[in-house]
Amino acid sequence: MSPRRGRTGDVLIDTTFDFRSDSGGRDPDRFSPTLHRYHELLWSRPLPTGRRFELTDARPASYLVHRSDLGEFHLSSDAIIATYRNARGRAVVEQLPESEVEAFAALGCTMGGMIVFPSNRVGGMMTINGHRGFHRAVADRFDLTLECIRRHYLGEPSPLAETLLRYRGFFALFGDFAGYVDHFLLQDLVSEHGTAVKPFLAFDDFTTQAVPRDVATYVEFRDRSMEFIRARNRRIDALAASLQEALRPEPGLSCRHG
Repeated sequence: MSPRRGRTGDVLIDTTFDFRSDSGGRDPDRFSPTLHRYHELLWSRPLPTGRRFELTDARPASYLVHRSDLGEFHLSSDAIIATYRNARGRAVVEQLPESEVEAFAALGCTMGGMIVFPSNRVGGMMTINGHRGFHRAVADRFDLTLECIRRHYLGEPSPLAETLLRYRGFFALFGDFAGYVDHFLLQDLVSEHGTAVKPFLAFDDFTTQAVPRDVATYVEFRDRSMEFIRARNRRIDALAASLQEALRPEPGLSCRHG
């Protein structure tokens, strides 16, 4: 059932829901039906121009798609929080209690840790999701990815500049960096005036090590990542509440007769 047709009183978005729980042990970005519904509901909303960015289910050909005179945009889900439980950070992560590692992973699999990016390959080249995970200067970190996006809007170089440029039509939908941040509820990762990204770790123009190399640095990265996810989940809760309110019937209206 489309979330926009949910029954009055239903919870449209549960920001405590761990998308691993309905993915059958597979990748939630591809296989969680709840995550798919949430993406469709949350990001199908007006652009800064006032035009609605309507997303529809196009599986299996495409995860979500928008088609209008604005263009055709194919989007996929991406978990934006790196826990580094894989080979890149395993030696550090294994020094922490498993309960702490799992708590980080579980929070990262709630809606605050998810976003959509264009999924179509342009000229057979890597997508944004692929390149940000592959490039050593970014290493799958979303704070660094967002810094690359900020620079894209300013026409400045970054490790992901060529890839972001291939999807310039998608980013143009939001007008500027502030419009992109507002649409995807990323305000807690930028400065008060929205002109700078607040990195999770010390940052020096992509010259510092992206992957935490010791426990203290990893814990700092983890704690700031979790703080961002919780803050974004609160913003999602507020948006979901407004969407829920829009579903309520007008006073005095009833479907009962006689």
